[in-house]
Amino acid sequence: MEEKPKYGQPKEFDPDFKGPIQNRGCTDIICCIFFIVAIVGYVAVGILAWTHGDPRKVIYPTDSLGQYCGQGKLEKQPLLFYFNMMKCASPMVLLEFQCPTPQVCVEKCPDRTLTLVTAIGNTQDWEYYKSYCRADPGTKPVVDILQKKLCPAYLISSKPFLQRCFPSLGKKGDVITVGDQETFNDGDKMRDAKDLVAGMKNATIVMEGRQVAMKIFEDYTKSWYWILICLLVAVVLSLIFIVLLRYLAGIMVWVMIFMVIAVVACGIAHCSIKYVNLKDTPGSNITLQQLGFQPDFSLYLHIRQSWLAFIIILAILEVIIIILLIFLRKRIRIAVQLMKEASRAVGYVMSSLFYPIFTFLLLTIVIVYWGVTAVVDTIRQELNFTLSTMKRDCPRSECLFAFYGGETPYHKYLIILQFYNIFLFFWCANFVTALGQMTLAGAFASYYWAPNKPSDMPAYPLCASLGRSLRYHTGSLAFGSLILAIVQIIRVLLEYIDHKLKGAENKFAKFLLCCLKCCFWCLEKFIKFMNRNAYIMVAIYGKNFCRSARDAFFLLMRNVIRVVVLDKVTDFILFLGKLLIVGLVGIFAFFFFSGHTDAFKGATPSLHYYWVPILTVLVGSYLIAHGFFSVYAMCVDTLFLCFLEDLERNDGSPKRAYLMSENLLNVLRKKNQAN
Repeated sequence: MEEKPKYGQPKEFDPDFKGPIQNRGCTDIICCIFFIVAIVGYVAVGILAWTHGDPRKVIYPTDSLGQYCGQGKLEKQPLLFYFNMMKCASPMVLLEFQCPTPQVCVEKCPDRTLTLVTAIGNTQDWEYYKSYCRADPGTKPVVDILQKKLCPAYLISSKPFLQRCFPSLGKKGDVITVGDQETFNDGDKMRDAKDLVAGMKNATIVMEGRQVAMKIFEDYTKSWYWILICLLVAVVLSLIFIVLLRYLAGIMVWVMIFMVIAVVACGIAHCSIKYVNLKDTPGSNITLQQLGFQPDFSLYLHIRQSWLAFIIILAILEVIIIILLIFLRKRIRIAVQLMKEASRAVGYVMSSLFYPIFTFLLLTIVIVYWGVTAVVDTIRQELNFTLSTMKRDCPRSECLFAFYGGETPYHKYLIILQFYNIFLFFWCANFVTALGQMTLAGAFASYYWAPNKPSDMPAYPLCASLGRSLRYHTGSLAFGSLILAIVQIIRVLLEYIDHKLKGAENKFAKFLLCCLKCCFWCLEKFIKFMNRNAYIMVAIYGKNFCRSARDAFFLLMRNVIRVVVLDKVTDFILFLGKLLIVGLVGIFAFFFFSGHTDAFKGATPSLHYYWVPILTVLVGSYLIAHGFFSVYAMCVDTLFLCFLEDLERNDGSPKRAYLMSENLLNVLRKKNQAN
């Protein structure tokens, strides 16, 4: 029986290996079952939230009796009217528009200013006034009407906003008016319109925000097609950049390296000039030790010894860069060739460039489901007070808010359900991301291991890889995303604890919490890195998650310098690409929408805020470039692991020929022997 290689040792040659394993079995089945059960539980939590919560609280306002305006018997009364707006001077108005004053659902907002005293003496005004009462006051005197809060003491000309009635405040010069009047009668005395400002302050903020939002919306309606054109340009530039990497990756990397060397050399020259110029300056020859610590750091720039220290530091840095360049030149060339090879691979699997759209749609579903469940779960369904025995015995009794919670099992375990909702959100989001990584890895691995490209590749490599990932490796995807979700939920808890301890004076607790946050941040980054490479190994060999993660880890550790060089070179190239694409599209958008050039004056739309389409184009261009380059980065990582496996599995003999490109063979000074 052939002995298996020990952990950390290269794999033995397998003559039957031809790339991603086709005859594979299901992996991490227990975790797959656990994930399916968790998803079923997640759906149950959503159903429970919709059953016990009441989403109408988000959509419709409620009157003092807990009835929904615009619903049921109040279908023709969609607006909420406040008896006394001056009692609404509370931040809650901004959040929930709930005021400590009687509220009633009405058909339309009042369009005139009246008092109860004046209206009750005029038949026409009184009929109009009674439409804003909670019940028909009949022939009751004014005192009884006010004591029983049947009708408001006054009406103010109002306008509807967010299904609520708010006073129509305006200005005459510097004087605040309501309904074109500087004063109003509140049923007791004449008051200035400015007295309503306190109650309207928060609502005014929202109203001003609404006006800005309407202007922004109008700008979008005028410029949306130009925004789409700019985003299409970003798509084209991203594709062109990826294609050009096949030819320009080497030039870009070496130009970057020599630019760094030149910048450091210029720094040394500048510091040397400063050092020489300060030779005859009085007081410049004192030492740093004599000067001591000074809060004004500009003082150190007048001392020659400071510039000498700068020269020494930069010279050491220059020497280190040159030495690294000499010793790592071969690995840098390998990284460049892998990036060129990745550009070719993307060309063979062009559908991979649009796979991020599928990932984005899945993530959108996850986020929307989590958000809706969280909101609906938080809004408790209230007791139907209008049908209770208390309401029957006391017709004028009201339902007032007391506290959140209750004695039902749902209310007792609500915090646990919310925690479960957050945890499943992280797990599902990580699963969707992992699915995208494994799918792309399988498609690009089929490119690398194909002896004759593209004839030996699957007809639809991306679809084939997606099918394999879902059919055989759902458990492995769930396992890796579960580990990451646990770390992320711990980080959320640490942030929550940190928020609670902001006012605490315990320095040790703050220090310990800061250390924990830093450690778990690093742990999350490491797990993401390992998961990414583990998914590549799963896509190639079809092994379970733990074994794949172990194989990937030891494979990378045996080539740690190559890993670091490739990672940094790739990061720089992709950063440069994003900067170039966003910069070019952003500059074009700025000159077009701002009208600062005569070339576009006839086509530029008239906008309230020209920064709205410009900002949209910048953000959209970055997301587009990031989407394309994330596929490219996954391709580079996959080809890199395949390249390392190729070096360890094969030796260039006729039976064990290398499958890497001729350019990579030339860089390594290797070649395949002829039959």
